Amino acid sequence: MTFLLTLLAAIFVLGPLIALHEWGHYIVARLCGVKVLTYSIGFGPKLFGWTSKKSGIDYRISALPLGGYVKMLDEREGEVAADEQHLAFNRQHPLKKIAIVAAGPIMNFVIAIVLFWVLFMTPSEQLVTKIGQVLPDTPAAMAQLPVGDKIVAIDGHEVQTWEGINYRLAGRMGETTNISVTLQSEIDKGATKTYQAPIKEFMQGAAQGKDALSSFGMIPWQPNIAPIVGDLTPDGAASLQGLKVGDRITAINDEVINDWISATRIIRDNPETLLTFSVLRDDKQVELQIMPQGKKDNLGNDYGQIGAMVAQSEIVIPDAYKTTVVYGPGESLVKSFEKTEQLAVMTVSSMGKMLSGMIGLDNLSGPITIAKVAKQSFDISWQMVLSTAALISLSLAVLNLLPIPVLDGGHIVYYLIELIRGKPLSEGVQMVGLNIGLLLLAGFMVLAIGNDISRLF
Repeated sequence: MTFLLTLLAAIFVLGPLIALHEWGHYIVARLCGVKVLTYSIGFGPKLFGWTSKKSGIDYRISALPLGGYVKMLDEREGEVAADEQHLAFNRQHPLKKIAIVAAGPIMNFVIAIVLFWVLFMTPSEQLVTKIGQVLPDTPAAMAQLPVGDKIVAIDGHEVQTWEGINYRLAGRMGETTNISVTLQSEIDKGATKTYQAPIKEFMQGAAQGKDALSSFGMIPWQPNIAPIVGDLTPDGAASLQGLKVGDRITAINDEVINDWISATRIIRDNPETLLTFSVLRDDKQVELQIMPQGKKDNLGNDYGQIGAMVAQSEIVIPDAYKTTVVYGPGESLVKSFEKTEQLAVMTVSSMGKMLSGMIGLDNLSGPITIAKVAKQSFDISWQMVLSTAALISLSLAVLNLLPIPVLDGGHIVYYLIELIRGKPLSEGVQMVGLNIGLLLLAGFMVLAIGNDISRLF
């Protein structure tokens, strides 16, 4: 059942993104006067579809849902009647070819911008960016960041939410340098001070698996919630390994636990690691061995989860620690462009860091992880579904624009060369490039799927 729900979530999120990506190619091809033969969502054998009586275009859903394609009239793929040669893709000006190929990734950028725009216009109550705790032996501790002060900027970039802070910190993954943190004083109202926090191979080694915030050592203020188990998911690690409703967690790996947030922090920071839980059950101390299941967040970071929920209690958050974040249509649009640019740059930077060895190739994720993240987003809220779709759409845009033959970016490089030379590269040269591109893409897919499988087990 879980597998089926995960598959349906992936189709629901990825299906429209793929369809709209291909629609970008399709609509620009038609606007440029190129004859379209097939518009397919998926590859392989046709499952169902129809042929337009007016245009003759074959619209289809195909068996392998790993992408899609738009097939256009092209003399390189078969004989073309003399009266239709002007409609063939290969006969078009290089600028038209570039427009048609680039339209797919551009459509994915547009989708991301629109979804972020909707999310920025949606009111959301969030914790203010006041530091609630500084973890020992972390960059935040070395910079002596004061608890209670409000974070207003990271590396000179204004931040208003913890999500924004997390993105800024995650963008420094693998680096050895300083991160500047600008704080607004809790004591001297309005006064700001910038601290320099040293990082070394940030989020690597012992810190790998933690999210950016806990790796840096800044924990948001949280209300004090008693560490009492209120509910358990039947297939979760906690239920399967002996934790029971009503248990009070008193220690994890000999670290004293006084609140639920401390327990969840340790669990999140230790995916696929055996932990010793001390719990108070019926006035008796019980020890359990529990291994958090490895999960993946929207930034691609690993985290642990045991499937235990806190006992329901009335939680009062002081007004000083909460804020409602909402923007008007104009400001939301500006912020959606800014966020899209920031995440696109971070994605490209992360790819470069993987190639240079600054961060491990185990950060690469494939379709299994994407499906799991899509399923998790449905379990949280519709806002998380939109956010996940925006992030995946953005990743598809960046990936497709990489200058690798067989991807849209590789084709754009070919047509730019054609524009400069005044004639296309020979078919032999293009085929060599395409074969190299296929090998590279296959290698990345094998590595990504291998990473996905290793996370499952």
